[in-house]
Amino acid sequence: MQGRTWPYALFYLTATNMNLRSTSIILITFFVFLSGCSTGDEVTVQPTMSASATPVERPTVTVAATTPPETATQTDERLYVGTGDLPWWNDAVFYEIFVRSFADSDGDGVGDINGLIERLDYLNDGNPETTDDLGVTGIWLMPIMESPSYHGYDVTDYFQIDEEYGSEEDFHKLIEAAHARGIRVIVDLVLNHTSTEHPWFVESTDPGSERRDWYVWEDEDPGYRGPAGQPVWHETEEGFYYGVFWHGMPDLNLENPEVTEATHEAAEYWLQEMGVDGFRLDAIKHLVEDGRLQENTPATHEWLQEFNSTYKGSNPNAFAVGEAWTGTQQIQDYTGDEVDIAFQFELAEDIIKSSREGIGSLLTKTQSDVVEAYPPGQYATFLANHDQNRTMSQLRGDEKGAKIAASILLTSPGVPFIYYGEEIGMTGEKPDEDIRRPMQWSDEGPGAGFTEGVPWRPPAEDFVTRNVVTQDRDPESLLSHYRELIQLRNNHPALRVGDWTLVDTKPSRILSYVRQDGNETILVLINPSRNMVDDYSLSLSDGLLDDEIEVRLLFGEGKPSAPDINDAGGFTDYKPFDSLPPQSTFIIEFIS
Repeated sequence: MQGRTWPYALFYLTATNMNLRSTSIILITFFVFLSGCSTGDEVTVQPTMSASATPVERPTVTVAATTPPETATQTDERLYVGTGDLPWWNDAVFYEIFVRSFADSDGDGVGDINGLIERLDYLNDGNPETTDDLGVTGIWLMPIMESPSYHGYDVTDYFQIDEEYGSEEDFHKLIEAAHARGIRVIVDLVLNHTSTEHPWFVESTDPGSERRDWYVWEDEDPGYRGPAGQPVWHETEEGFYYGVFWHGMPDLNLENPEVTEATHEAAEYWLQEMGVDGFRLDAIKHLVEDGRLQENTPATHEWLQEFNSTYKGSNPNAFAVGEAWTGTQQIQDYTGDEVDIAFQFELAEDIIKSSREGIGSLLTKTQSDVVEAYPPGQYATFLANHDQNRTMSQLRGDEKGAKIAASILLTSPGVPFIYYGEEIGMTGEKPDEDIRRPMQWSDEGPGAGFTEGVPWRPPAEDFVTRNVVTQDRDPESLLSHYRELIQLRNNHPALRVGDWTLVDTKPSRILSYVRQDGNETILVLINPSRNMVDDYSLSLSDGLLDDEIEVRLLFGEGKPSAPDINDAGGFTDYKPFDSLPPQSTFIIEFIS
């Protein structure tokens, strides 16, 4: 999770009626770095990118009356079998969920585990023959461990579920119900820091405590600041403690073997006792500091290698995706023997930029660099997450642009992650609470189908038009677009695990690439611009195509022509359609 707490003076400027653009300039001027989790009162910045109400009856979302297959159980090894030589996560499409905001089962205005269970059929009903579920096969739960804050990134007990969300029994029911539908479950594990209310930290404030060295304490202020110039040494009567993100989040001293052992015990507990399939690891580039060097240290990489051995030893099928908000070169250093994959922030930024500006070439170099940098598919892709302004807001409300972004995300290599509500175009801009508002299930207020009571945070005002019920009825909706693309990805190995080859396009504002796995070859053609494109051509110098092929349109409208295949298995000046409508997507299968 990105962006951390800022000095309260800056928070005050942002919280007042000060002009938002001016505030952003001040924030970015002072802090261009921070990556990590956001708290309730903090103001955040992306370092490399940019009253009471009468309860109403909760509307229901119509889903197919299906029964999850009884043969899929918590221990069903088919959940962990990948396609070809790639691991199971390359076959997955993940969905990021803030449990507090997803579905409330008891009317207290706070989402909970039982509410999530009730909505699982929306995500995946377990029946591959139906098409009215989203089709995701993995969920990432933002922090559900005990915490004093609404967001949970300052943990007070790694072994206890926050009582607002439910019980251990509820969680076991979730795991069983999710696995029965073919959905794997990973949870946020925040190991860089805890809350100041964690018993470990409370005890460590005593200079004579055995846990004094569980955190980073100094008698005198070391006199340096954080990577973005932010305060990192926080004063108490007992000395100064280090907290890179906020005074309420003191960093654990992971160089202490006892602390490392405690974090390993937490990971093993969630894998063995709670049955999760893995973790999203928060703020991994900050785990171990070396004096003034406070990110990407050699000691951090060594610690993660040891942690990798622990979670793989506990469950060889376990999966970990890391958050290191930095450039591709540094991100790739964390993958393989540290975390399995990590999020690609530069790629996410350029997918949004290409979709917003309508220029495919804004993406092609970044995409090519990422594909080349990693073993096949071993990175995580996304559009936006819980620390960034929502995709639809970044796209200035352009629904067709949101469809283009979804098309790129779900037809590209890597492991895609979708932030809850993105599939219906939920909007939201910082502060953080406003990008984590309740899921908009229906157009009935005040809870938008999320709760029968008063929601912990009001839904966005556009919930009357951007909601699941409304879009469920519309085959042209953004929700329908996501469903169809996810189903295509699930049904076609080439789109999940196939090689990626960029196609030379003229003009460069259109985007095209080939996905190929075994005998399956699929061409993706996207016109992200707001203009019809008539004069265009596609060329691929070589490939694995036969002399004569047929074509089948998997997505889009029209009847494509087949290319003339050259001796090298490629094509020149191919034009499958007379024209490409504005902001359109075509997915074409080449059949030998």
